[in-house]
Amino acid sequence: MPRIDFWYRLGRLLARIFIPTMGRIEVMGRENLPRTGPLIIAANHQSNSDPPVLVYAIDRPIWFMAKRGLFAGQILSYLFRSVHVYPVERDGRDTNALRWAQATLAEGKALLLFPQGTRSPGALSQASDGLAYIALRSGAPVLPVAITGTEKITNMFRIAVHFKRLRVVIGEPIILPRPDGRIDRAAMEQATDTIMRKVAAMLPPEYRGVYELGPTAGQPDG
Repeated sequence: MPRIDFWYRLGRLLARIFIPTMGRIEVMGRENLPRTGPLIIAANHQSNSDPPVLVYAIDRPIWFMAKRGLFAGQILSYLFRSVHVYPVERDGRDTNALRWAQATLAEGKALLLFPQGTRSPGALSQASDGLAYIALRSGAPVLPVAITGTEKITNMFRIAVHFKRLRVVIGEPIILPRPDGRIDRAAMEQATDTIMRKVAAMLPPEYRGVYELGPTAGQPDG
């Protein structure tokens, strides 16, 4: 295993010690997680505590993106990169980040993306099409994940002593049909809607927001 994974493995060990000890956490659906191969994890974004919670819940190494502003100075930059975090511009026009995401999936890794792009405590907000584009272009399966409880953790550094009740539901992987030609806006919007409604179906009704399940949205799984 690459040396850089020392910090990730240490962080995951600490998450496994503190998150269930200083609060309660329930993880459902771990059997749905593919153990190998490229994978896009699509989760709702409640707070900055979501990444460490998912490190705890997902039983394989995962890679992330985070806003470039967090990479202030050599020490922070080194630590973030050491735990699989890649800097991305907030304007959504970062072609380097897109290439990095594609390369990460091509290497058979699991990539965590928040379709909403930014935090949306409580109810789901409208997602962007970035995740769908990456999924359609790479052909990687999408793993829908629903998180509740982290919206009550206002500071990421409090995750170790959160004293909250957290819940993570892992759904079955979604295989999106790859378009024959160019990936157009309609294909991305349809894929985004499919992914987000799967996430919404695993959330309590009050968390579903703009993806409140309607007659054409289907029913929650199991």
